[in-house]
Amino acid sequence: MTLRKFAGLGALLSFVTPGLAMAEEAAAPVLNSGDTAWMLTATILVLFMTIPGLALFYGGMVRSKNILSVMMQCFAITGLISILWVIYGYSIAFDTTGMEQGVVNFNSFVGGLNKAFLAGLTPDSLTGLFPEAVFITFQMTFAIITPALIVGAFAERMKFSAMLIFMGVWFTLVYAPIAHMVWSGNGGLMWDWGVLDFAGGTVVHINAGIAGLVACLVLGKRKGFPTTPMAPHNLGYTLMGAAMLWVGWFGFNAGSAIAANGTAGMAMLVTQIATAAAALGWMFAEWITHGKPSALGIASGVVAGLVAITPAAGTVGPMGALVIGLAAGVVCFFCATTLKRKMGYDDSLDAFGVHGIGGILGAILTGVFAAPALGGFGTVTDIGAQVWIQLKGVGFTVIYTAIVTFIILKVLDAVMGLRVSEEEEAVGLDLAQHNERGYNL
Repeated sequence: MTLRKFAGLGALLSFVTPGLAMAEEAAAPVLNSGDTAWMLTATILVLFMTIPGLALFYGGMVRSKNILSVMMQCFAITGLISILWVIYGYSIAFDTTGMEQGVVNFNSFVGGLNKAFLAGLTPDSLTGLFPEAVFITFQMTFAIITPALIVGAFAERMKFSAMLIFMGVWFTLVYAPIAHMVWSGNGGLMWDWGVLDFAGGTVVHINAGIAGLVACLVLGKRKGFPTTPMAPHNLGYTLMGAAMLWVGWFGFNAGSAIAANGTAGMAMLVTQIATAAAALGWMFAEWITHGKPSALGIASGVVAGLVAITPAAGTVGPMGALVIGLAAGVVCFFCATTLKRKMGYDDSLDAFGVHGIGGILGAILTGVFAAPALGGFGTVTDIGAQVWIQLKGVGFTVIYTAIVTFIILKVLDAVMGLRVSEEEEAVGLDLAQHNERGYNL
């Protein structure tokens, strides 16, 4: 007999034996193979977003002498964060010891170490109705891609050794605590505030975007920027990477339902709608402004839409997703072009312009379109109040991330230096940092 048939038999017997029904209610949850299969798939999709997706997306946008350095950084971050996640990252993010709803204490900001080295994990450990081991790996992939996104802001000028140490410290002091505050449950600071962040608009994209902005400001501009042409060397790679990100993002957003259910299905639909709308929004904004649509533009629009719908994917409806996507495409276009030129910062691959701005926009609009009155599926009854909560979450993340990132970078710069020499930058990081070339002479 299947588990479903056993459940039906238990329900029938409960009419005759009330005690049996009470025993069933108290019984431990039973693994659901459908949820498990979906979460295994979603986990693979999210890892696919970093390697090869982000590696190709970023690799195609840099100059040919730096393609291997960017791809190498994505691979090295994947390895580093995987190990740190197992040792203590998962525990800092999801250990709920000492947390109490409505009470602000140390554990409202950061988890304990009771789950360090994955203590207590067995093949039978469950999170919901699927193995905790799968949940750990799923969340690990989020922890991997977030610091990898920052690479786009300082591409072509940071030493590989400094990058590794920066990412390890940043993951420890910024990513894991923000994930805990937003996602750990009752007692987490922003969870208790009521911040809506379904799949990482705050935890992933605002976090990475702001860190990227700070990093590019601390390191300074690339030699020759903005007068020297620094056009992408292989937009084919970038388009392939964007395509992989688009496909992988269904694991990112639909997987965040943590079950194979209706919420996952709706998250998948709204992700597709918002992404398509943003791609067209960026394309037409560029077409009108510059006279021609570009492949780089539509690829960037795709990512902007994916970013903006991320916090909203579990609570907004199709029409809300359409508005969020269009807004993201147009706003991120102007921020990655006009705003960057006016402000003069060298965000190499627009990590801030796309992820920072897109994440902020999506987080705020989640407070609007999660309302059932506007077609959403959240519990928002007072749009103004929820938008204020979203703004609090955005503001806290921006300030915390900016300050801590700045301190980490300044300390590392004083201790070991962050930037390659002018000669190394001129020759390219592929050769200078890795003694390899990503192209043939």
